[in-house]
Amino acid sequence: MSTFVLVHGAWHGGWCWDRVAPLLRAAGHEVHSPTLTGLSERAHLLSPQVGLDTHTEDVVRLIDVLQLQQVVLVGHSYAGQIVSAVADRRPGIVGLRVYLDAFVGTDGESARELLPPTVEHHWAESAAQDGFGWLVPVRKLTVLGVTEPADIDWLTPRLTPHPWKTYTDRLRLTGAADETPAAFIECVSWMRVFRDQADRARERGWPVHELRTGHEAMVTEPAALSAVLLALAAERTAPSAAPQRGR
Repeated sequence: MSTFVLVHGAWHGGWCWDRVAPLLRAAGHEVHSPTLTGLSERAHLLSPQVGLDTHTEDVVRLIDVLQLQQVVLVGHSYAGQIVSAVADRRPGIVGLRVYLDAFVGTDGESARELLPPTVEHHWAESAAQDGFGWLVPVRKLTVLGVTEPADIDWLTPRLTPHPWKTYTDRLRLTGAADETPAAFIECVSWMRVFRDQADRARERGWPVHELRTGHEAMVTEPAALSAVLLALAAERTAPSAAPQRGR
């Protein structure tokens, strides 16, 4: 059995995994999906000081307080930065890193720097003009590849502005997690903002899986996403599996 910790991206909350978590639990795994400080039902805690370190600490504290072991740490989108930071701080606890259409940062890089130039410009402009200089307003879901009215109706009232500081803070890594296996899942049926990140994963020798859906795979293709996550966890725990190392 593995322990999945599912970390949401910008604007979302832990509830965004509600269609995936039951499938993982049905396969016998433990699942946690925290909501990060300042987002969704925790939006009352939002302030200009909420940054990448805040969100990293959210997940580290979850792991420590619940004394989790053999964690499959999954990060969607922005949360790729969190996966890297948490695995660096708890390398013996995190057994597998999974980047779901997410940033694959190196030491000293910010999420802002990893965005394609046109997207980065739009986000920075939105924060400056509509987000009081420190918030990124919620983007249209259709831009993210969500087209079903029922999905849009489910997501829209739950999404909240995201702290821009989490995108400008630089990732600080010691290299402690370099030996922790990693995998990348790219969502390929949208504008593919994370194509370059998938290429980074390939360059590091990580397996890269493609899902034919938009960016919100946990909403639009939960069964397909769960199947990939379960397969990755099984490969990691199989007695005969050779250890795979991210470089």
